[in-house]
Amino acid sequence: MAHTIRYLGQEEAQKIDEELFSEYGFSVDQLMELAGLSCATAVTRAYQLSSLVKVRPSLLVICGPGNNGGDGLVCARHLKLFGYEPTILYPKRPNKPLFQGLTTQCEKMDIPFLTEMPEAKVIDEAYNLVIDAIFGFSFKGAVREPFGSILDVLKKTTVPIASIDIPSGWDVEQGSADGLQPDMLISLTAPKKSASLFRGRYHFLGGRFVPTALEKKYQLRLPPYPGTDCVLQL
Repeated sequence: MAHTIRYLGQEEAQKIDEELFSEYGFSVDQLMELAGLSCATAVTRAYQLSSLVKVRPSLLVICGPGNNGGDGLVCARHLKLFGYEPTILYPKRPNKPLFQGLTTQCEKMDIPFLTEMPEAKVIDEAYNLVIDAIFGFSFKGAVREPFGSILDVLKKTTVPIASIDIPSGWDVEQGSADGLQPDMLISLTAPKKSASLFRGRYHFLGGRFVPTALEKKYQLRLPPYPGTDCVLQL
């Protein structure tokens, strides 16, 4: 299935996003909600509650300053509803109503927020999974602090990492030989070129919101989602 699907370059992914907003009438918060729900659903498929090794179904969700971080906040909220126990690290919070609202929603659902990044050993002892929602397909250039240090810690952990759309720190098209090596990748809308270099166990496609006309225009060749599912394992 994976060989037929088209892998997008960075500029192309940005154009598709812009068209969804400008031509098709979607809003950022609407797509973020659908994307975050897709991510949470994919996590439940790969890491079922019954399969978790720790006594508590604890997860660490690390959110970046942009829309990928927003996807992570939505994902954490849904995972809480699905019976998991997420904890969030959100060190750089945008001063925008959308992200403030998503943060409030998580706080009101008793999802704890950390004030600093734990050491790798602490993460390995406390959590079943880390969800990487730091950088998405808009990422360019060098990784700035505190995220450089956060990624350095994540590289030392042994618990599985699930990355949303792009493994953080990877070049969107070229990937990264010495970057994060996640166990799971959840591609949103369509996989990006770097996804062809992903070697983890689970690759899911999420974000079942692409209009047929847009899919045809960009020749995405998206595989059919089964039934009413919002995610698909590639």
